[in-house]
Amino acid sequence: MPLARRLPKFGFHSPHRVEYQVVNVDTLEACVVNGRLPKDAPITPDVLWQAGLINRQGMPVKILGSGELTQKLNVEAHKLSKSAIEKIEKSGGTAKQLMA
Repeated sequence: MPLARRLPKFGFHSPHRVEYQVVNVDTLEACVVNGRLPKDAPITPDVLWQAGLINRQGMPVKILGSGELTQKLNVEAHKLSKSAIEKIEKSGGTAKQLMA
C-alpha cells in the first residue's frame, strides 16, 4: 500500500471556506497617485482587476487598513476591515460593502 494511504490525515479543511483577494489601503492610494486608479469614480473589484491589483475577477475582494491614506476614495468591496473603514472615512471617502 502506498505511504500516503498508510499515514493519517491531520486537521480539518472546510469545504465552504471563502478565500479573499487582499488589497491594502496604501496600495490603493499609491495607484490613485500614479494614475492607475480613477480618483473620482468608485473603486470596485472590476476596476481593481483592470488595474492589475487582483488576479482573478470572480473571487471576492477584501480591503485591509495597512498604511496611511490621504486621498478621498470611494471604495466598494466584498469585505472591509474596521481599520480600513476608519481610514477611508477619516480621509473623507466612503466605504461600501458589496453582497457576495
